[in-house]
Amino acid sequence: MDLVEVNPMAKPPVCKIMDYGKFKYEEKKRASEAKKKQVVVHLKEVKLRPKTEEHDYEFKVRNVRRFLEEGNKAKVTIMFRGREITHKELGSAILDDVIKDLKDVAVVEQMPRMEGRQMFMIIAPNPKVAQRARELARQQAAAAEKAEAAGKPAAGGSVGGKKPGDAPGEGIPAVEASVAQAVPVAPAAQSGGAK
Repeated sequence: MDLVEVNPMAKPPVCKIMDYGKFKYEEKKRASEAKKKQVVVHLKEVKLRPKTEEHDYEFKVRNVRRFLEEGNKAKVTIMFRGREITHKELGSAILDDVIKDLKDVAVVEQMPRMEGRQMFMIIAPNPKVAQRARELARQQAAAAEKAEAAGKPAAGGSVGGKKPGDAPGEGIPAVEASVAQAVPVAPAAQSGGAK
């Protein structure tokens, strides 16, 4: 047992007799629980070029949309190489298209600006999308906490590639399933090999 000063600013100072090691352990545990429940916002980056083709542009915009729906911020960068730097209007046109395509889920946090040979802007999820992401994160944390208390794997976890509700053959990764269907086994291979 230790004599621990709890509140040194009080008149007279407040002291308590306790096991100090246990107290520090419980404080650390409480801090880690609080950290587990907090939502961390990451800044994800997507790089484009002035000559980026339409399909690649759409693919990257879909990724930015996914980042925003997860509650993260996104940095969209246009990289200029060689003489492309003389046509900055192409880069700003691409960034304007990104803003138009994502206006339903995003707000521009930092307007497009040049830094060396790169033009970039930062977009964040709009308040509705950010709130939805926080709610989802809280639900997942609660489900993980329940599962941990029950001694089972967390919700959404899978065993052997299968989820609990999958029908037979559904939990197989798509590549393995397509290979298994596309490669017929030759009769000679089945009987033990060619002679």
